[in-house]
Amino acid sequence: MSNIDLTPLYRTMVGFDRMATMIDTASRLDGTQGYPPYNIERSGENAFAIEIAVAGFTEADLDIETKEGQLTVAGKKGENEDGDGREFLHRGIAQRSFIRRFQLADHVIVTGAALHHGVLRIDLVRELPEEKKPRKISIGTDEARSEPKLISKKAAGSAA
Repeated sequence: MSNIDLTPLYRTMVGFDRMATMIDTASRLDGTQGYPPYNIERSGENAFAIEIAVAGFTEADLDIETKEGQLTVAGKKGENEDGDGREFLHRGIAQRSFIRRFQLADHVIVTGAALHHGVLRIDLVRELPEEKKPRKISIGTDEARSEPKLISKKAAGSAA
């Protein structure tokens, strides 16, 4: 895999060094990311869903975890589940163990998961905190302008 040079971006963007870390992490993922197949869907302005084809897995075989902005889905199958005397001439439905990782954007949380007809659906939503949401700033006139007033937490506490 070739290296990506992000130097031109750093010349015009400030505070995006976390992006380089995310790209580096994504490039180090192992090449076995083809199984199981998955879809990522936008189901609303701030809502998303990940659907993973997990045929043959039950809820007990699957583990979903989020940690430090990364969603990890793991499926664990027993070593030998052919103990029921079945003899396969062709086994095309893969039921091997897997780990699938997804990097979540800031403020994206998992709201639920469901397994239906061999498809695991994980619902996600982006919830911006109030201080991150855009807010309208009113424009005053020259007559209303005065010296800027900064109220520190210490001054606000002693004024009360």
